[in-house]
Amino acid sequence: MSTAGDSGFKLAVVDHALRLFAEKGYEATTVDEIAEAAGISRRTFFRQFRSKEDVVFADHEAQLAQAQAYLAAAQGDPWDAVAEAVVGVFERFTQTRELAARRYRVVRQVPALRDREIVTVFRYERLFTDYLRRRLPQAPDLTLIQFTAAVTATHNYLLRRMVRGEGEAAASDLRAALAAIPRAGREQSEELVVAVFPRDMPPRRIADLLSHRLGNL
Repeated sequence: MSTAGDSGFKLAVVDHALRLFAEKGYEATTVDEIAEAAGISRRTFFRQFRSKEDVVFADHEAQLAQAQAYLAAAQGDPWDAVAEAVVGVFERFTQTRELAARRYRVVRQVPALRDREIVTVFRYERLFTDYLRRRLPQAPDLTLIQFTAAVTATHNYLLRRMVRGEGEAAASDLRAALAAIPRAGREQSEELVVAVFPRDMPPRRIADLLSHRLGNL
């Protein structure tokens, strides 16, 4: 089980690695150089990371685990639970935005890392889709996949704008954007209004009362 200390230690190593990748280039940087910069041994590095590629995306492993734990404990509407899990991922990335910005610049320069990033995005989508499949077994599978792809893409769009310095976005902005994504059974839903009137009330009076009440909803 990961602890807060483990997570902080890994992030520190990730930070040193990304700085070296930015300065020297990904291919030119060795594991020994990363370990030396982080003040750890080569053996310790490989106990925590399998490769240089793994160190680039190490915090995603923690993010996926936290999102999975959130969904496992979530109650209420499953669509909202996925949206809030995505917001949680976004909020944690904004807390380490400089690291996220450095990773973005490094990944853009290395084709193998771009491929790994695509796989990582798919892992988020699969986590969210599998959760919705369990919670909404009657929902069309394509609808679930479309929703999880949309929420993940929306998150990534706002995060990338932030790390590129093109704009700031808060969790509230992401929530608003996610709320606009159609959800099965909601986009066509209408509120049902039930009204009770005396049997002998004139129809004209009923119409006036309904107009007044509905106008105040």
